[in-house]
Amino acid sequence: MTETRCKKLLDAGQRMAFDSALITSPVNMRYFSGFTGDSGCLLITKNARILYTDFRYTIQAKEQTEGKFIIRDFKKYNMPLWQIVSEELEKQGCRYCGYEDNTMTVAEFTDYSRIKCPLGSASALISSIRCIKSQDEIDKIIKAQSIAETAFNQVIEMMCPGMTEKEVAIELDYFMKKAGAEEPSFDTIIASGPNGALCHAIPSDRCLTKGDLVVMDFGARYMGYCSDMTRTVAIGEPSAELMKIYKIVREAQALTLHAVKPGITGAQLDAIARECITARGYGDCFGHSLGHGFGLEVHEAPSASKTSTTVLRPGMTVTVEPGIYVEGLGGVRIEDCVIVTEKGHFNPVTTTKDLIIIE
Repeated sequence: MTETRCKKLLDAGQRMAFDSALITSPVNMRYFSGFTGDSGCLLITKNARILYTDFRYTIQAKEQTEGKFIIRDFKKYNMPLWQIVSEELEKQGCRYCGYEDNTMTVAEFTDYSRIKCPLGSASALISSIRCIKSQDEIDKIIKAQSIAETAFNQVIEMMCPGMTEKEVAIELDYFMKKAGAEEPSFDTIIASGPNGALCHAIPSDRCLTKGDLVVMDFGARYMGYCSDMTRTVAIGEPSAELMKIYKIVREAQALTLHAVKPGITGAQLDAIARECITARGYGDCFGHSLGHGFGLEVHEAPSASKTSTTVLRPGMTVTVEPGIYVEGLGGVRIEDCVIVTEKGHFNPVTTTKDLIIIE
């Protein structure tokens, strides 16, 4: 699989005159080689696949790359990594090397820009390749989502007035790991009552209180791949306005999900949800984009925003997560993570969208 990805990168790079690629970010090192360490870089050329790392990771690298990459301990060269790469590119006769311009620090760029072989931006190219998920990737995403829902169902059974947001988050993270997650996809969000108006709230010591809506945004990482979902639940009977907001968000999400299919743009999807919420008087309370892609990263291409021109294609992933946030009152967000298919989409999220009321 990794060899197929490397070949796809080089084949696509030919259209931009690239004859080699330098991969420096850990996430893309994993994607193209299987290596999960965070030291070194990959060099992919027509004739070689080389992984430079240090002694701490050489055995791990050999196991994870399954013989597909030459493993070299760059510390043994007694020269900077950029210089090692430069000499290898010259040895391979490379004339134009693609690199990850959108992940390098200034210090890294200063070093790598010393390479004799000219460098060109390949970040967009790499992103476009990763956008289309293989069946293996989709299977891992589906498993990650199943793990997250298993944990959610367990936590819902134990949630009650008096628990703090932190306690709920800790239990959710624990149950995800117990069900097979490597870790949460991101920092779990539990936001109750007025805190629900904070889109990316940090779980606090606030206790769940009768009348609260609780925004629960979480996901599991399984074999590197992320899921991402949000459900908003109630602690006791919510107010009439909160119930109204919940129904609007649910309607907006249902309308948008129905439209997810090949050929639609991210901006068109965003507009469906935004117009629904705006028509009901809450347009100013939906300030974030509708959604984003997910995979090895919980936020990756494509985007579903006002300005997104990306046309969805089979194999792409996208979250559908409209929300309404009213300062001083609370918030509602409902989110599913879906995979675009030939005829529409597949939604691996099975949890009900009926409002769950916890007494």
